[in-house]
Amino acid sequence: MAPRTRLAFLRPFTTRVVNPITRRVAGWLPMFGILLYRGRKTGHEYRTPMNVFRHGDEYVFALTYGSDAQWVKNILAAGDCELRTRGRTYRLIEPVMFVDPERRRMPFPVRQLLGVMRVSEFLRMRVAGG
Repeated sequence: MAPRTRLAFLRPFTTRVVNPITRRVAGWLPMFGILLYRGRKTGHEYRTPMNVFRHGDEYVFALTYGSDAQWVKNILAAGDCELRTRGRTYRLIEPVMFVDPERRRMPFPVRQLLGVMRVSEFLRMRVAGG
């Protein structure tokens, strides 16, 4: 397990304040997207805005709040989700969590920022049929 990220304390604020605002535009902007998935216990549908990076036929998500975030647990349990990015929706499958202290799958400026925040855990998923 990776060390706790520097942003972990912000998770409640982000969930209640930032996400409702960014959810309005994240599905259209480059390097942003909205993950659509169901709760593993409740079955409730969630729409979580986040940074997303394409790497070959996969999308990679930096786990800025750590791997114990509920969205990570829900997607790992389900084995798939949808991603809305740049105005298009993709079905993502085969979620795999991995640790990469070098942050090699991130663009250079993002890699540097994630290093400062001590982020080394990531989730990658493949586009279904892609």
